[in-house]
Amino acid sequence: MIKFENTEVLGWESAIRGMRNPMNSWEKSDSGWSPDWPRDNYIFVDEDTDNYLELAIGPNDQKLMTALRNAGTDHRKFMRMITVYVDITAPLYWWKEFDTYKVGTVANSCSTMHKIADKEFTLEDFSCEHLISDEAIPCRVYSAKSMMEATVNNLNTFRKLYLETQDKKYWWQMIQLLPSSYNQRRTVMLNYEVIANIYKSRKNHKLDEWSFGFIEWILSLPYSELITGGTING
Repeated sequence: MIKFENTEVLGWESAIRGMRNPMNSWEKSDSGWSPDWPRDNYIFVDEDTDNYLELAIGPNDQKLMTALRNAGTDHRKFMRMITVYVDITAPLYWWKEFDTYKVGTVANSCSTMHKIADKEFTLEDFSCEHLISDEAIPCRVYSAKSMMEATVNNLNTFRKLYLETQDKKYWWQMIQLLPSSYNQRRTVMLNYEVIANIYKSRKNHKLDEWSFGFIEWILSLPYSELITGGTING
């Protein structure tokens, strides 16, 4: 399970100005805010609903973005200036892999250390959609789903004891019993260059959280062709 909320993409105008600095070609830029952009040949990446304005990328800037993107990381520095903020809820086993991306990312997470006892555990707190529920595991009494339910019950038992006694030994039971399928929420900052690197390396990953969830989120971003290498505006 993976969930994305509150996605924000910022920095388009600065990125466009920056990419035109090397050749002093600012006068060729055809992007900006307007209430009445033509609908053909423009890509819309943001809107100001209060003032009825849309931020659109024009054909000239699209052409330069495509050329720089295809020229490689040394030339497409403007992609590092397009910043993305998003709240991601995902299991700890996925976050362990995400944490390999240290450069160009920042994350603030909900704390299991401080807040693990705040609420009762339920199955919905865990990514367990692939656990077998209708057959016993060889040499075991219970199915995988039943074992997970027993773990949740044990966590709640130790939570109750901890809340009643404040004895840290019960807190330790929760911390060390907590499965890697536990879903944690983090607020993450990335940029389009980092996301392009993730897309390239994870698009065919065996984890659903990568190959379906994260990739689908990437494709929902404005102007995602810059990330995926697809044909822009087509």
